[in-house]
Amino acid sequence: MGAGRLSAKGLKRHMSKQQKLPLDMIYHWETARAEKVYMTQPMGKGKVVDFTWRRAVGEARRMATYLKSLDLPEKSRIGIVSKNCAHWIMSDWAIWMAGHISVPLYPTLNADTVSYIIEHAEIPVLFVGKLDDWESMKPGVPDSVECISYPLSPSTNFKTWDDIVAENPPMTENTERDPEELATIVYTSGSTGRPKGVMLSFANLSYAATGAADRLEVTHEDRYLSYLPLAHVFERYVGELTSMNKGFHLFFADSLDSFVEDLQRCEPTLFIAVPRIWTKFQHGVFEKMPREKLDKLLKIPLLNRLIKKKILTNLGLQHVRYAGSGSAPLSHDLLEWYRSLGLELLEGYGMSENIAYSHTTQPGRARTGYVGEALPGVECRIGEHGEVQVKSPATMMGYYKDPERTKETFTEDGFLKTGDVGEIDELGRLKLTGRLKEIFKTSKGKYVAPAPIENKLMSDEHIEAVCVSGENQVSPFSLVMLSEAAQEKRDNPAFREELEKDFVELLKDVNQTLDPHEHLRFLVVVREPWTIENNFLTPTMKLKRNVVEDAYRQKVDDWYAQEKTVIWE
Repeated sequence: MGAGRLSAKGLKRHMSKQQKLPLDMIYHWETARAEKVYMTQPMGKGKVVDFTWRRAVGEARRMATYLKSLDLPEKSRIGIVSKNCAHWIMSDWAIWMAGHISVPLYPTLNADTVSYIIEHAEIPVLFVGKLDDWESMKPGVPDSVECISYPLSPSTNFKTWDDIVAENPPMTENTERDPEELATIVYTSGSTGRPKGVMLSFANLSYAATGAADRLEVTHEDRYLSYLPLAHVFERYVGELTSMNKGFHLFFADSLDSFVEDLQRCEPTLFIAVPRIWTKFQHGVFEKMPREKLDKLLKIPLLNRLIKKKILTNLGLQHVRYAGSGSAPLSHDLLEWYRSLGLELLEGYGMSENIAYSHTTQPGRARTGYVGEALPGVECRIGEHGEVQVKSPATMMGYYKDPERTKETFTEDGFLKTGDVGEIDELGRLKLTGRLKEIFKTSKGKYVAPAPIENKLMSDEHIEAVCVSGENQVSPFSLVMLSEAAQEKRDNPAFREELEKDFVELLKDVNQTLDPHEHLRFLVVVREPWTIENNFLTPTMKLKRNVVEDAYRQKVDDWYAQEKTVIWE
């Protein structure tokens, strides 16, 4: 199933006694922590439901009985489309217990992509959960697919989770799955082209969960808020698999509006976010207190500790001992700002193809611009054209129904070709300098890597997202999206004038750090925000560079002709 797949002997060699398979861990906690709360689920209007291990595994066993009663072909692919919730996790378990393969779908997909995945994976049953826009997704689900709805689902006439659980006895046997068996197919978020189905085995899942939990010394006493999409491997391995491995308490968020309240309910000890969320938190603090004033107060010894504690408490992060960030680089300024509050943000790196299990920064060993050291069992090297190549027991089996692309993605000796360009320092820390496919050539024949330049521009607190472009142009330029607070004031002439001065200085400062051929000619402030809904961002809030560039392509020549440093769209 792919050049990167380890042999049966290889897998068994890597599976140590400590590396229990996901289902083994579920059965363990079902008895060892039967009455301990595993998941806390907000139900809206302030109502919260707790699921003990006994209840969670019990409901999954009853759903597994029902799935088995459907007499589906062996190892059928069963879909889950929902925002994060307790029932998402229990569905995954039930699918595995019934001998099938789970296929998560992002809750923000359009009908066309839903239809493509259902057809490609041949999905006969779909769990439909907590969704914001089911009406626009529904046309992508064929009538032949049996749908099961969760308690928090939109109104449907589907069979409900609660009715099925009430009507079916629990499966009594402890289903065992082979480590080498396909456990789940994770479709990539499709920043370019059709999503690819990444095949992950139970051994892949187990290795990732164990390695990360041990490196960070995670225990059953930890608390974690699961809100990044479970359909993405990053949240899947940290939120679901690591909590299953160590038995810690999992909380869910109700909505964006209640996010801070949900955080405060959880009081997490582990918290993971993407750079845009860390930036939003910071902007939220600055809205209440301007940065200059805050910086002055933090320099007063008597107030320093008090203010830091207050800020972190207001964010619900006062108990966090491990704060992580992934999906894109953090700016130096942002890292330093959180560090000044006593919160060290540790960056990580990984891909769908290795269940996000690759690199992470270790506490006290962070270096700005670096994503940390290889996790246990991960080999990393720099290949041709500076490409980062990795290999570990967490590496996928291959792409579903796509042996050709699988072959292209692996080297002859089984390393995964990441498509990222990077370098490794003397301590083994990895720095990512761009994507092979993102590097573009100016009309002068010079190559430009956009990612490092974008990272420098992100140091400005008025900027939330950046896209550096300029293929076949004399020199590159930058598109910037304003932060929420700045966007609200963009039509105020005095604010605009002040911001324009700031951006002129920013461009000057950034250009001084770049090679001459990388100098940005101008900066364009876009009018419309880039969101998941308008297809400018992936579900994990990464920029869809090709979509962004296509949207503004017609205007580029005019912008160059204006010969301005800052252009307002």
